Amino acid sequence: MPQDKARALATETDGAEGRYLSEALSDELVVEAVAGPLAEAAPNGKLEDVQVLMPFIHSPVGPEQMEAMPGLRFIATRSTGYDHVDLEAASERGIAVANVPAYGENTVAEHTFALILALSRKVHHAWLRTQRGEYTMEGLRGFDLYGKTLGVIGAGAIGLHVVRIAKGFGMKVLAYDVNRNQLLADVLDFSYADLDELLAESDIVSLHAPAIPATHHLINRETISKMKRGALLINTARGSLVDTAAVAEALDEGTLGGAGLDVFEGEEFMQHEDELLHQPDAEEKLKLLVRAHRLQRRPDVVITPHIGFNSEEALRRILDTTVENVRSFLAGEPRNLVG
Repeated sequence: MPQDKARALATETDGAEGRYLSEALSDELVVEAVAGPLAEAAPNGKLEDVQVLMPFIHSPVGPEQMEAMPGLRFIATRSTGYDHVDLEAASERGIAVANVPAYGENTVAEHTFALILALSRKVHHAWLRTQRGEYTMEGLRGFDLYGKTLGVIGAGAIGLHVVRIAKGFGMKVLAYDVNRNQLLADVLDFSYADLDELLAESDIVSLHAPAIPATHHLINRETISKMKRGALLINTARGSLVDTAAVAEALDEGTLGGAGLDVFEGEEFMQHEDELLHQPDAEEKLKLLVRAHRLQRRPDVVITPHIGFNSEEALRRILDTTVENVRSFLAGEPRNLVG
């Protein structure tokens, strides 16, 4: 490795992503790209000379990981959310952290409606039936979105794209957000509401809030009890917003009519279940997995593997912003810093 170039590590990349980052930053860094998360990146502990880390959402970066990279100066997460990075630990060590603040507002919003339509028109059931060579319509009657009320929790960039799409379907839209912009509400023709009102009046509730302490288990037994009976719940934001056990109970009782989940608690463990027994807090992590598997088996739940962001266009924007974040930091003019 050239001695005049710092070493960078990118986790959770496919071959094309790794090549793109390596080529784009070849003048500044030597980039090593790995397919797995950070925990699998260096089985021999050879992370000492990593100065720039470009992780994705399933690579927790806390004190232990930072201690393994004593030369780490910059974390450029390839995501908008950064709850997988311990900002306090990074600050204590003088490590700057940047994110990708915008890349796929329309992309995630479109996937939100993919989940809504799958549930409202029972697309997943119809597909399975036709795969078996059956073409009956029994049990496949859905409902129109036109005239229904959509509740959007978190009216930021993604939430507002969801509002725009919903208006195209002829839906009424209520939005809950700590920050209100009445001009946008007037232009896009939606109404702000407090959380209880939104839950009580919405036929579909869609989550687009960040994962912060204040939103942890925002959807729980109490808030679900305030929802319109038979409403749908959609989550393309973060798994921690939803108490999975409470959702399963509500589906059993018919309080919820269905759920579309691109994210859920414990999703990061799904591909590494066998390793959980040897990890700290294994019991709690296994409980999350059991709850997730319980939801997977339900006919009124559609689960996708955190692919709301995963379009060609959005991925290119993520990579380009990450490259610019790294270049700006190395030039002494950091951008998109968080924390």
